[in-house]
Amino acid sequence: MAQRTVQQHERTPAVAGGPPPPRVLARIAASLAGGVLLYLAFPPIGLWFLAPIGIASLTLAVRGLPARRAAWVGYLGAVAFLLPTLAWVRPIGDDAWLALVAIESLFWGALAAGAALVTRLRGWPLWVAALWIAQEWLRGRFPVGGFPWARVAFSQGDTPFTPYAALGGAPLVTFAVVLCGTLLAALLTALAPRLPALARRARPAGGTPPWPAACLSAGVVALPLVGSAVGYALPRQQGAPSGTVRVGVIQGDVPGRGMGFLGDQPAVVLRNHADETHELARAVREGRIARPDIVIWPENSTDIDPYRDAYAREVIDAAVRDIGVPVLVGAVVRHPDGEHRMTRGIVWDPASGPGAFYDKRRLVPFGEFVPFKDLLSKFIARVNLVGLQSLAGTRDGDLKMGPVTVGAVECYEVAFDDTVRSTVLTGATPIVVQTNNATYALTNLPPQQLAMSQLRAVEHARPVVIAATTGISAYIDPAGRVRWRTAERVKDMAVITVPLQTGRTLATRVGALPEWVLSLIGAGAVALALARRRAPGAEGGQGTRGPQDPEEPEEEDR
Repeated sequence: MAQRTVQQHERTPAVAGGPPPPRVLARIAASLAGGVLLYLAFPPIGLWFLAPIGIASLTLAVRGLPARRAAWVGYLGAVAFLLPTLAWVRPIGDDAWLALVAIESLFWGALAAGAALVTRLRGWPLWVAALWIAQEWLRGRFPVGGFPWARVAFSQGDTPFTPYAALGGAPLVTFAVVLCGTLLAALLTALAPRLPALARRARPAGGTPPWPAACLSAGVVALPLVGSAVGYALPRQQGAPSGTVRVGVIQGDVPGRGMGFLGDQPAVVLRNHADETHELARAVREGRIARPDIVIWPENSTDIDPYRDAYAREVIDAAVRDIGVPVLVGAVVRHPDGEHRMTRGIVWDPASGPGAFYDKRRLVPFGEFVPFKDLLSKFIARVNLVGLQSLAGTRDGDLKMGPVTVGAVECYEVAFDDTVRSTVLTGATPIVVQTNNATYALTNLPPQQLAMSQLRAVEHARPVVIAATTGISAYIDPAGRVRWRTAERVKDMAVITVPLQTGRTLATRVGALPEWVLSLIGAGAVALALARRRAPGAEGGQGTRGPQDPEEPEEEDR
């Protein structure tokens, strides 16, 4: 009776208007700390090993809480994570940055509510990790086409977890990292009541055997070790490349910064890239650089439509004839209807001019198109800066260029699993990412996007070549290692020799299957937790705790 009275006293909510009880403050602190640690794992800081620790802290913050309370505790942790991680949005406006963080954090709030439910089940580290996949799947599709930035996998550009991408893509990398974190949370939970006994070098009270903690410790250590072993074995499975190709990369830079990166004269950006191409041709003639087989310009290397504007066509033609090989030109062109535009990569031949092209399929909301523009423009004048609404392309990015067929991917698209995979399935190699980060130069966006390309290289066993207007331009080998890169806000050019890998990884073959399976497992665990909670005689689901769980009463849902 005395013990029951004490437990009831601990569960008594704080007096209305008074300060939160210490246990609530501890939960909030753990959630905020977890969000910050997860942010530190992402580029440009890149302390990748902090990702599992941050996830462990976020998990412990909501474990055992009622779903509604867990939702807002998890929401606070998401804000702590996303505010710095998405700080690159600030050049558009602090209001846009804060609004994006507020909306995206809702997905983490829902994840926290689900995690609080499934942590009452046996094997909960697995179910929580599966729920992370469901959360990333959902926010990668909703709203307005989704925003798959800041996925856990994108903190692992070149780490022991990265090789999992070759087996199950970005979802499996996220799952491995999160599972490592939830196992760590379970380990800390299992050790918590034993710490005093361990300090005295004695067995815990009751003689509880130490094997659960040992198993959890083994799991935490095994996940990165297995990933490293997979990475070691991958080159043997991929086989030798079928040849090589020399790729010229042009980074022309822009005159302005932020939203006004074009300056007063859009022709300057085109001129910059043409001049760097002429400089490359001069270096080839002088024997300072090997002659390329193809050349890549960035996305938006011309915002002047070369189909309609004679000056733009002449500038591009002169540069392409000078280098004497096909050039992939990133252009913004007017749609035939005159009311829309396309973000296009055009294969420009030195003899025949513009030919095959790829139109960007994944468009940036509020950057290349504005959802509900007629309505929003009445309240937010800044949406009119987008100009003509862009239309999405409908075909894959396989483009024949000289001796190879490249797989063209445009900027934002590198974050979307299916867009990159569909292009790789055409047999195209290497993957070529044309990107324009000028608005976000010198923020944390370019290094985050570089990490995404590293993951794609491993996922599909393809070299990736990035051409960016302001940087970071780079070459990434099929193992995910950055072999060459530029600084930001400089003009640069180079010719790199790239191996032609044409095989398919397991991840390329199975596509979204691991994501679907893991998402359904997470959803099923939530459904099971809810069903057990509502079953007769189940008091808050306490009868479903795992053997390593402490006998902690569930906090009241107030």
